[in-house]
Amino acid sequence: MTVPLYAAIDCGTNSTRLLISDGSAPRERLMRTTRLGAGVDRTGRLDPEAIERTLEVLREYRQVMDRHEVAGVRIAATSAARDAANREDFFGPAAQILGSAPELLSGTEEAALSFLGATADLDDRDVLTLVVDIGGGSTEFALGRREVESSSSIDVGCVRMTEKFLLHDPPLAEELSNCISVVEQYLDDVAREVPHAGDAMRFIGLAGTVTNVAAVELGLIEYDPEVIHHFVLSKDAAEDVFRTLATESVADRIHNPGLEEQRADVIVGGCCVLVEIFRYFGFTECLVSEADILDGLILSQMS
Repeated sequence: MTVPLYAAIDCGTNSTRLLISDGSAPRERLMRTTRLGAGVDRTGRLDPEAIERTLEVLREYRQVMDRHEVAGVRIAATSAARDAANREDFFGPAAQILGSAPELLSGTEEAALSFLGATADLDDRDVLTLVVDIGGGSTEFALGRREVESSSSIDVGCVRMTEKFLLHDPPLAEELSNCISVVEQYLDDVAREVPHAGDAMRFIGLAGTVTNVAAVELGLIEYDPEVIHHFVLSKDAAEDVFRTLATESVADRIHNPGLEEQRADVIVGGCCVLVEIFRYFGFTECLVSEADILDGLILSQMS
């Protein structure tokens, strides 16, 4: 009997990603940097060029899904679409391309799906775990054991923080300090909404900022998700990578082994979020996960 394949697409602020899986092993995992949320924090609208970049990738993904004859698909739209008054300019054409409409996820829904995806393959799921998904426009926190007990979504992410605060190349010291201070203020909200976040015995980090910091720490010449998945990133290592990347121009930064070239201009903004989470909650290490909201979207179709 053939096991059905399902598809999940995440239309994020920075990247548009596809996962095709039977729930146990991925058949395809693709990522394209489309920067759908470019300028949204400033204008409150999706840029027409960003919409077209993303639609072009969705046309590619439709062909991949057709090739695999997937049994179902869920398309998630997150922070950029939540903030954009003209999201229907994207949703309408996306639905025509994919045959299914994108779902505008709330921060709570996004956190729950990320938690589901990140914890599904853990052996010890009774450990109190904080799952943190650092995106382009928002960061989600989900705390729980076998299911989410509390969660929070805050408007900080690698693209948003870069566009608002890191205006020089490389960033000025005061820009970095200001950015981290703003992240700290948002984490005060997380501490109120997820009061036991700092008590978590396990901190799992998701998405491109975390995986790229891990890849730079490992010095990977070629990105290898199997090496990254469940790599333990220490606070000291994250701080070290942050110091290195923050003091380099984008032109120099791209030469760091492990760093995706298309992420080089926003990685420092993401690092500001990551290192402040370590500092604020007192975590000494982070379990890096390649399994994330995409895996959660797959599993949700199989239940």
